[in-house]
Amino acid sequence: MTLEDRVHQASFRSPAEEAGVSVLVAGAHLAHLLEEVCSTQGITHDQYNVLRILRGVYPDGHPRYEIGRRLIERSPDVTRLLDRLERRGLVSRYRAEGDRRLSLARITKKGLALLDRLDEPIAEVHRRFVEALSESGQRELARLCARIIPRD
Repeated sequence: MTLEDRVHQASFRSPAEEAGVSVLVAGAHLAHLLEEVCSTQGITHDQYNVLRILRGVYPDGHPRYEIGRRLIERSPDVTRLLDRLERRGLVSRYRAEGDRRLSLARITKKGLALLDRLDEPIAEVHRRFVEALSESGQRELARLCARIIPRD
């Protein structure tokens, strides 16, 4: 199916518009596939992303603002994401040693186990998503995306 068929549009005003719509459609498709995998473990992809971020600094944690800065999709409500994960025992919160006002979130053993169960299915989604591309094509796609992503 062509992009034009997918979005029910005969043509685009410019190559830039076509490229932008292509990236949006591809991203939405990948997001849908990842949501399906995450839902098998009762979490959303945003919650998975928080757990992935916290696994990266385990056994330490991150403050809420740092988690928000590292999210793939920026979320204004990191607190609610953390609340849900904490209720499920996947994240715990604690006060920073040097500054008792600062609350940090840390992934729990239960959260690590959940990520272990998701690692291979998530990797398979990524493999299937780009299976039509050669390995060099996959690298080129990543390189092109990196060029258009703004630097924070």
